[in-house]
Amino acid sequence: MTVLFKNIYCLMTEPGVTKTGVDLLAKDGKVAFIGSYEGQADRVIDCSKLVVIPGLVNTHHHFYQTLTRNLPAVQDAKLFDWLVYLYEIWKNIDPESVYWSSMLAMGELLKTGCTLTTDHHYLYPRGFSADLMGLQFKAADELGMRFSPTRGSMTLSRKDGGLPPDSVVQSEEEVLEDSERCIQAYHDGSDFSMHKIVLAPCSPFSVTKSTMLKSARLARRYGVKLHTHLCETIDEEDQCLAMYGVRPVQLMEDCEFIGEDVFYAHGIWFNDQELDILARNKATIAHCPASNMRLGSGICRVKEALERGINVSLAVDGSASNDSSDMLGELRLALLLQRVKHGSGALKAKDVLAMGTVNGARALGYSKVGMLKEGWAADLAAFDVSKLAYSGSQSDPLAAILFCGYDHQSRYTMVNGRLVVDEGRLVGIDEDLLARRANEQAERLYRKGGIL
Repeated sequence: MTVLFKNIYCLMTEPGVTKTGVDLLAKDGKVAFIGSYEGQADRVIDCSKLVVIPGLVNTHHHFYQTLTRNLPAVQDAKLFDWLVYLYEIWKNIDPESVYWSSMLAMGELLKTGCTLTTDHHYLYPRGFSADLMGLQFKAADELGMRFSPTRGSMTLSRKDGGLPPDSVVQSEEEVLEDSERCIQAYHDGSDFSMHKIVLAPCSPFSVTKSTMLKSARLARRYGVKLHTHLCETIDEEDQCLAMYGVRPVQLMEDCEFIGEDVFYAHGIWFNDQELDILARNKATIAHCPASNMRLGSGICRVKEALERGINVSLAVDGSASNDSSDMLGELRLALLLQRVKHGSGALKAKDVLAMGTVNGARALGYSKVGMLKEGWAADLAAFDVSKLAYSGSQSDPLAAILFCGYDHQSRYTMVNGRLVVDEGRLVGIDEDLLARRANEQAERLYRKGGIL
């Protein structure tokens, strides 16, 4: 099917580059043409009031957490206390909750302009017999989302000095065996892949050094990316020093878990020397502003990282610490949060648009995603700036989607040349059904966890 986006009010082709009044033709999953198009198309969309941008890329999430948002007991908790409480609920996830939470998270992402996402799933409860990653890929395929999830892992339970209960921790052998199975079953390393696998030990305080090291070596044997939480809180730094006698970045170096193929979630507490190490090793920081604000974890040093040439991407993080999967909203928060720390010139609109598109695609290993150029992936989002919320902002319509508005929903979202949000509604599932099923799954989890 060919789709023609006609007479685009403002088209962002790459960070800092916009065009007005042009057409964009999507064909066979790619951008086939940008300019003045006089030919035929199966679908023509009037874009005279729309801002069209490359699809946004989310580089850190925990889909299952969409079912445990806004719980009163942890609305004001710090990270470690928050985790200890929620593990007692999360340990009860089952195939149904994994599937519906994945549908919910990806549905929200698509509706806010995100076309490519990862997910960091590290909970594998004892007795969970289904193919967990298969359930997630099923959901992604039904919604039409480009998906690069991580096969997460935890090998340190409470009895070993970690935080999670024994029932969600696996042996190193189980982790490595299933990680290899997932790569062999699902990973497609091609430029326009809809399925990629990342290996992601959860954090320095929930896996052993051995698991971290062996995961890194396994990933490099297959040419897949690596991911983990790092330097999210001062508590993590203290625990790392207590357990291993080194700071987190040194631990990553000791475990060979550093390099251009690695992206770290959060990275709030890197010092100058550590930022220099990340720059030399070309690692990526996945910045999660909403979650960091919600948990009071601190402010990531994005400005300093970008000045060193570090690739910084954006992420919504789990919906129990963000309480939404609003990708466009995450860009707005990233823009504003750096200004709290560094002043009004800290980040510009084009900086966060780069972080949310091409930088994210680079972090996940995609070389033809994140810009709208002929021959690149037809992944895009279109926002209607003719609405009341954007009135008076048309001097810079692209920046308007960050500085203005109170509804971050796209009018259209396209992935791989296919419309997955059409006239503001998900194409792959009835939204009312999805909301109902998600609420039912959340209630089941609460009952199992003893909070209802």
